[in-house]
Amino acid sequence: MSRYAHITGWGMAIPQKVLTNYDLEKMVETSNEWILSRTGIAERRIAAENESSASLGVQAALKALEVANVHPLEVDLIIVATSSPEHIFPATACIVQDQIGAKRAGAFDLSAACSGFIYALDLAAAAIRSGALNTVLVIGAETLSRFVDWNDRNTCVLFGDGAGAFVLQASEEPGGVLAGVMRSDGSGAELLTLEAGGSKVPASQATVLNGQHYIRMNGREVFRFATRVMAQSTLEVIQKAKLSLTEISVIIPHQANQRIIEAAAKNLGLPVEKVISNIHRYGNTSTASIPIATCEALQEGKLKAGDTVVFVGFGAGLTWGAVLVQWTGPLPTKKRVYPRRYRWFARLRSRILRLWRRVEGFLWGKNAT
Repeated sequence: MSRYAHITGWGMAIPQKVLTNYDLEKMVETSNEWILSRTGIAERRIAAENESSASLGVQAALKALEVANVHPLEVDLIIVATSSPEHIFPATACIVQDQIGAKRAGAFDLSAACSGFIYALDLAAAAIRSGALNTVLVIGAETLSRFVDWNDRNTCVLFGDGAGAFVLQASEEPGGVLAGVMRSDGSGAELLTLEAGGSKVPASQATVLNGQHYIRMNGREVFRFATRVMAQSTLEVIQKAKLSLTEISVIIPHQANQRIIEAAAKNLGLPVEKVISNIHRYGNTSTASIPIATCEALQEGKLKAGDTVVFVGFGAGLTWGAVLVQWTGPLPTKKRVYPRRYRWFARLRSRILRLWRRVEGFLWGKNAT
């Protein structure tokens, strides 16, 4: 029997704090008109002190599991695509796994910059179709505001924080993720980068003073690259699925710049209304932008069961890719398996385990002496 990977659950999480263009006018030499005309962004969300990529990812994941009516114990794998992980290691995905109580799941982070959610979605679908896994949780989570130089008007106006998640499940019913493409060109690696903090340029007092822990971007070159690959990868994935452009109901692109979105629509010969955009509200949330835009498209009735949708993105690396999906929504179930109260049990279990490890460590140390 053929196996298909359906997207059966979705969820998003955004911080409460809103940073508008008018707020930025007071922080850096810029204006609302300048930002809007060049990016299409009016405001973005900024994570609070007690929020992180993991905490936002947990919120989005729990909402997606609830929509899919999937219990955390049913999850086989968690992939967190992020450019702003909680730590270099352990993986942010492991922290999410613990917090939601998915104790039977493997977990890892995927680093492909803003293309990360596309890559993770394609890999998850392939694992399900192969028969290796049945249920995969894919999350895009970012707190890029913590890597922005608020004195650099070329980058600080662009980025925002947030998270989005999809649940993918195996089914014998045709549909779901039908095709995907992943591409890269490392010759453009220097065009969009966060230089310090890795093994080549370890963190030091000098790297902090030199501002090497902030995002740096050659905006003009990235713009040229993005407008080319967005249309190219969209057509490539449609051809791979043996469909035509006229059969596509909607395109949901990475939300990086409104001009890039409009250029992609023009290059494809599509009305801009057929290409989802919510960048004016959230800015560039990197790996979270596609799932957040999908959640809002569903809420607004712009995406519905039976539609054929293309997710397409690009990012640092350089990386780009697209996934084509026949949207179906939650699989039919006879009874509810996801109890709302489980999230509280998962958090309590996590705290008890951490406390027990401390007690165990103390006892082992005492016995050793």
